[in-house]
Amino acid sequence: MPEIFSQTDNKIIRVSPGETILEASRRAGVHHTHVCGGNARCSTCRVYVMEGLENCLPRNEKEQALAQKLAFPDTIRLACQTRIKGDVVIRRPVVDDLDIEIILKQVEEGPGSKLGQEKDLAILFTDIEHYTQFAEAFPAYDVVHVLNRYYQTMNEIIVNHKGVISDVAGDGILALFGVVEPRENPVWDAVSAVRAMKEALIPFNRYLAQMYDRSFGIRAGIHFGGVIVGSFDTGMMSKIAAIGDAVNMASRIEQANKRYNTQLLISQPARDQIQGLAQTRKVGDARLKGKSGEYGLYEVVLS
Repeated sequence: MPEIFSQTDNKIIRVSPGETILEASRRAGVHHTHVCGGNARCSTCRVYVMEGLENCLPRNEKEQALAQKLAFPDTIRLACQTRIKGDVVIRRPVVDDLDIEIILKQVEEGPGSKLGQEKDLAILFTDIEHYTQFAEAFPAYDVVHVLNRYYQTMNEIIVNHKGVISDVAGDGILALFGVVEPRENPVWDAVSAVRAMKEALIPFNRYLAQMYDRSFGIRAGIHFGGVIVGSFDTGMMSKIAAIGDAVNMASRIEQANKRYNTQLLISQPARDQIQGLAQTRKVGDARLKGKSGEYGLYEVVLS
């Protein structure tokens, strides 16, 4: 008789022939959440198969449909539909009312990046040259209005290049490429977005010159690396975000533009992705704030 070990409950569960994981779990006295009654419509019964995935029978039609909608990795299974032929180790991520609320919102609002996944992404940081002088010279209303105009202009460009803005802070934008949909070369998407952003500053600066006698420039840094990506919801705000050292790396690369008097710097891993697609030159092996060792940085010629 196959056994399930639930790490969440610190319990061994013996599975009778034909039982699903949910049925066996509830028969063993585990309060295993299943809001939709075990009909593969809510995913609140989901389990993370930590060991023994090969002992889980393939997804049936119901499970496959929901797994596709929510972009489940292979290791996330619906307990209400999954049957096993050997021992498995699982963890239940949904254990209380707040977990249920979060999971149900994922089902309602759509696919994909809601569930945390490890991905290799192109991470882009940008900031505005001459922003500080502008912010110090004009009233708060004007500063906020101009920044909103800038964000909307640049967001359209980033989306058109298959990226998504993950965060903004002051004049800074953090954008992710390769997360919304599979892309052959997300680094090239990011580089192309920066080029388009620079072009968009030409009419934007005509507006600034007319209204404020000012102009902006753009500085950008791109790194390519592995991150944990998912949708984070505070109740007031929901956003796709990336977690990991690769994000910090991209931020440090962007900051290095001031040192080298450049507009777009990229890391060695990012450069490896666009060999032959863009003209680059090595500016040096740099020590980056908060990082140990030296890192090769390359300028991408934008004009």
